[in-house]
Amino acid sequence: MSVLQLDGVLVVDKPEGPTSFDVVRRVRALGSGRKAGHTGTLDPMATGVLPVCLGDATKIASFLTEGDKAYEGVVRLGASTDTYDATGHVLETRPIAGLSEADVRRAVEAMRGEYWQTPPMYSAVKVGGRRLYELARKGEEVERKPRKVNLLAIELRSWDPATGDAAIYVHCSKGTYVRSIAHELGEALGVGGHLVALRRVRSGPFTLAQAVPLSLVLELAAQGGAEELARRVVPMGAALAELAELRLDEARAQKVAFGRVLGARDVAEAGPRPAEGARVRITGPDGRLLAVAEQRDGGLRYLRVLVTPADLPNGR
Repeated sequence: MSVLQLDGVLVVDKPEGPTSFDVVRRVRALGSGRKAGHTGTLDPMATGVLPVCLGDATKIASFLTEGDKAYEGVVRLGASTDTYDATGHVLETRPIAGLSEADVRRAVEAMRGEYWQTPPMYSAVKVGGRRLYELARKGEEVERKPRKVNLLAIELRSWDPATGDAAIYVHCSKGTYVRSIAHELGEALGVGGHLVALRRVRSGPFTLAQAVPLSLVLELAAQGGAEELARRVVPMGAALAELAELRLDEARAQKVAFGRVLGARDVAEAGPRPAEGARVRITGPDGRLLAVAEQRDGGLRYLRVLVTPADLPNGR
């Protein structure tokens, strides 16, 4: 079976240059148009972890975008740009001669924690039905609604006073713009700053160790290396491994396939009762992912059922 006929997540190591959609389009083309979609946009200049959902795994993409992200980046202090990164036009330059590593480290560490971040104008956020970057390219600037983000960890890895480059590591909640962090760091230090390099090293449960360079994906597909690629595809259940599991027997798996509510006894015999509001992955006796559900008002509410009765043994 071709890797592109599997249902799961192929973690691609995105190169610099193409957009996230370009990567998905190239992977989709290998499967003759079969469904594929990514779980979290990376800017064209960014590299690293881009999980691509294949086939039925596109049905769980929304659950995979919820996870934290981790990045390694380089901020160039002393110059600000309109895009907050190296792809934009320089708006202002300021001297950094008096800036010490201790100054930069203090400013970086002061950013840790929750705060309200305003999305940059050059972003895919929609305002009034239009992408912000479309308005920005026309020279328009509109009011943007801040969103709460959380920098769970941020640290200075190195500082080069000759170039003004500060290498940073960021572990953050979904929806955080590292470009904005670069801009905010520069403003906090009074010298301006913009992002010149960015590599995503983790997205939710997916890491660089699992990632396959896009060039290798295309090469293996062209040379018939489907088995090698298939070994790299993360099964749907494993992709949601951060969620607690409720393993059902065959009879209860049939109840899920028919969309019937699981009772308190069903849940109690499948595993520990989830906390209120917690999401769980429901699996069958063979470990196959059957559904994603949420504990609400003492019962489980299905968020997505992934099987039909005909998919299971003795189904009808």
